[in-house]
Amino acid sequence: MKKPIFRGAGVAIITPYTEDGVNFEELGRIIDDQIENHTDAIVITGTTGESATMSVEEHKEAIKFAVEHTKGRVPVIAGTGSNETRIAVEFSKYAEEVGADALLVVTPYYNKCTQKGLIQHYTMIADSVNIPIILYDVPSRTGVSIQTSTYAELAKHPNIVAVKEANGDLSKILRLRAACGDDLVVYSGNDDQIVPILSLGGQGVISVLSNVAPKVTHDMCQLYFDGKVEESMKLQIEYTDLIDALFCEVNPIPVKVAMRKMGWNAGPLRMPLCEMEPAHEAQLEKALRNHGLIK
Repeated sequence: MKKPIFRGAGVAIITPYTEDGVNFEELGRIIDDQIENHTDAIVITGTTGESATMSVEEHKEAIKFAVEHTKGRVPVIAGTGSNETRIAVEFSKYAEEVGADALLVVTPYYNKCTQKGLIQHYTMIADSVNIPIILYDVPSRTGVSIQTSTYAELAKHPNIVAVKEANGDLSKILRLRAACGDDLVVYSGNDDQIVPILSLGGQGVISVLSNVAPKVTHDMCQLYFDGKVEESMKLQIEYTDLIDALFCEVNPIPVKVAMRKMGWNAGPLRMPLCEMEPAHEAQLEKALRNHGLIK
């Protein structure tokens, strides 16, 4: 089996913004709180971090800050994907240069590509670095999905070690596992499928839920690894309402609002993301109260 970058819950961490840029002081506080509450990895500049609306300078600064602030306490995984291969290579090489432990690379979006193009895209990125890569399959956002045969081909590359699978299709994950075996580590990309994917040999989750409930998300995975499957399953079921609330509008709108309600200076959402509808905000508040996260 290729060595997992982490086992358990990696937080797809938010980016706290000011009106002018990244609030690095607050980002540091959030990272420290995550690690104190047993988060197993920090995933910076991903979808939840609003990387799509970051400038190149902000993107690089956030990666560098996360590495320097974390100081090796847990792995730091940098989101370096782009719909332009040369930009993804640039970000990936930079992340390696500043000390990131691994990369999270989403499939190209908008212009999309064929499966042949995916193989060429990921191979070029993987050839440009010497740190492990997590593929990121999220067709609801990108319009392109990695097919099983493509996974099998990409798994041959020594630097391509894992996938964050957020397609929502457990049958596809079953076929991925059958095709790739131990050559590709699987992480859940959906908080409502953590335990189901662990049951198919997954090694954890890259999680939005971890932003507001880091210990719970870690424990859900650790209980499963410790053979306490029923307890793990109960946590998955118990937190259904909060998971649903965190995805009642497009991520990361609800989670940033939740973080504000919990007292974090999460800052504004960057347009075109906007504030929540009142009914959805009430749903989120109710779920946060149900789990004692706000009064």
